[in-house]
Amino acid sequence: MTFTGFGEAVVDFYDGLLADNSKAYWEDNIDVYKRDVRAPMEALLADLEPEFADLGAGKVFRPNRDVRFARDKSPYKTNCGAVIEAGRGGGAYYVEVSADGMMVGGGCFHLQPDQVARFRQAVDTDLHGPELERIVGALRDSGWDLKGEQLKTKPRGYPDDHPRIDLLRHKSLYAVKRWEPDDTLHEPACLDRVRQAWREVRDFNTWAADHVGVSEQPRRR
Repeated sequence: MTFTGFGEAVVDFYDGLLADNSKAYWEDNIDVYKRDVRAPMEALLADLEPEFADLGAGKVFRPNRDVRFARDKSPYKTNCGAVIEAGRGGGAYYVEVSADGMMVGGGCFHLQPDQVARFRQAVDTDLHGPELERIVGALRDSGWDLKGEQLKTKPRGYPDDHPRIDLLRHKSLYAVKRWEPDDTLHEPACLDRVRQAWREVRDFNTWAADHVGVSEQPRRR
């Protein structure tokens, strides 16, 4: 299946799910989800994989939330996301669609302790640290938002006046770009939008793959 755009009902579907996150709503609208959300997302990912699969395998996330350890017991995610990655944290090409429109992202999501250690070790060096500074600075200048969990104070073992102390405080670091719902969301041009955005974040993902990599520790719940 070639990607031709998300279905016309994608935003209304998620607006409805935000208002009624229930099994009854889901079952009443499952055909809309499959036709206007899931199938287009699978087609979008399939069209993008040939260019970006060097980072890893692609997958569309399941719609059900894992509520075993969550206070919020709402059963369904209020977005449909897809990713190409080798493993969480070591670089990722991400895209999601929701009632808010579309979001794309890349970088170091949800780092494990061994990944945080490698991230900081690389940032601390006078070669790889300035390289990441340049990459994230260019992304910020071109309209990307830089996100990620940060320490309120400096990490142990680093001086207060370290030239990259703001980067060292990060326990995760990733870039996102968003578009509100528009006509492009429902058109083949949406593929070009995501492809161009993923190309812009490629250097960040390459840095993450080279210097952070996949965790060897079990995933935290």
